[in-house]
Amino acid sequence: MSPSPLSYKDAGVDIAAGDALVDRIKPLARKTLREGVLGGIGGFGALFEVPKRYKEPVLVSGTDGVGTKLKLAFEWNMHDTVGIDLVAMSVNDVLVQGAEPLFFLDYFACGKLDVDTAAAVVGGIARGCELSGCALIGGETAEMPGMYPAGEYDLAGFCVGAVEKSRLLSGADLQAGDVVLGLASSGAHSNGFSLVRKCIDRAGASIPVTLDGKPFRQALMEPTRLYVKSVLAALAAHPIKALAHITGGGLLENIPRVLPEGLAAHLHKGSWPQTELFAWLQQTAGVDDLEMNRTFNNGIGMVVVIAADQASACAQTLRAGGETVHTIGRIVPQADAAKVVVA
Repeated sequence: MSPSPLSYKDAGVDIAAGDALVDRIKPLARKTLREGVLGGIGGFGALFEVPKRYKEPVLVSGTDGVGTKLKLAFEWNMHDTVGIDLVAMSVNDVLVQGAEPLFFLDYFACGKLDVDTAAAVVGGIARGCELSGCALIGGETAEMPGMYPAGEYDLAGFCVGAVEKSRLLSGADLQAGDVVLGLASSGAHSNGFSLVRKCIDRAGASIPVTLDGKPFRQALMEPTRLYVKSVLAALAAHPIKALAHITGGGLLENIPRVLPEGLAAHLHKGSWPQTELFAWLQQTAGVDDLEMNRTFNNGIGMVVVIAADQASACAQTLRAGGETVHTIGRIVPQADAAKVVVA
């Protein structure tokens, strides 16, 4: 007697569910269309033409994930904003080179595809792209039985942007006396969540009801701020010298990435407020300011460096674009091994 036939669905892969997800995604992606998009979702490769207004375009690419913040999304069934995190982590990185994000691709991997959950995640991705003027041009949904626990998934994002070669930001022209502006973060963004989760475990039943005027879970899951439109407007109007996206490693590890040899950043302690969220994390973890500034963004999600005589006008443009801006320090001659000092 011959064995009964086995289908792909019997093996754990539901092609019909994948098709249903694509149907749900297409109208979301359509909202993100912009100049340069040559084809819609569904082809073997995504097509994009660099806008003709660029004379010497340099392509800038970035890729990232959401990290262990996803564990809270699974536990709390909050899937609609992690897609914004995914987009923000890549487009903000591309932005710091002075580049305009052009298009984005995502990778969603799971053990068993839940169409509603996946659609919520991709809806967040589309929203993030829409808010940053970036086209969601393609992606991949991978259903891999046995690779992920039930109800869990992983995300990766990929962004390509463009900048005129003459307007690339490298930080090479920084000099002592330049002003460091800090743009407020929307929360912990997508970094430090292994420690955040430890703090939640340690607090147990004593977690606060609200933080910064939001329910506790919402405060923790608040998506990474998208700085693209406000910073692009500032770049067009002011001679910004350098930008730093404050991600893993915090202020202490990310600002040095744009500092030339011989220069350091002196940040003034107390020049920006500590939010209730970061105060709770610091108190619960029992860590010092040094550990906070190299683990979390600690309230500053993007740093802008500009000449002192241009700083006020630049801050005004950024505020007009919706940013909360603090003057947090100065560029100084490097005195020792430390590239960033907070004092």
